[in-house]
Order: sequence, then C-alpha cells, then structure tokens
Amino acid sequence: MKCVISVLGKDRSGIVAAVATTLAQCNANIDDISQTILGDDEIFSMTMLVTLDPETAGFNEVQQQLEQCGQALGVQVIIQREDVFQFMYKI
Repeated sequence: MKCVISVLGKDRSGIVAAVATTLAQCNANIDDISQTILGDDEIFSMTMLVTLDPETAGFNEVQQQLEQCGQALGVQVIIQREDVFQFMYKI
C-alpha cells in the first residue's frame, strides 16, 4: 500500500532519523523523500512516499506509531493513503 507522509514543525536534529526509524520498525519502505527548511524561522517540512507492508503493520498501526513519533519530536506527522491523497488534490 502506497502512502504519503507529511512532517511539519520547528527544525531540530533527528527528525528524519526518528521518522525513518519508526517506518523501518513497521517494515515500511521509503520510496521517495523531499525535505526543506522554510524561511528564517527554520520551519522543517518533509514529504515522503512510502510503501507499507500490511502483513507486518497495517495503515492504522503505522499511523499510530508516526503520531507518537511526532509527539515526541514536537512536529506534526500526517499519513494518507496515496489514492486518497491523489483524489483530494485532483483538479
């Protein structure tokens, strides 16, 4: 199952590592990743395209793990199924 993950918050060390570790623990594969630091306020923004392995960890479990990771980091982490994401942003 393909999913889009968005991470947004104040930049700090370890965000990419923590999110990637959480995904690895769920046996998810990172297919693509893009990150940037926005403006002088150092707002961290990252978008990932990942493939989940539902036999290891389903969408809801991965979502819960990412929410806990985001809370620990003080950032917002949102995961959406790719088909839902594509539908939401289709013109």
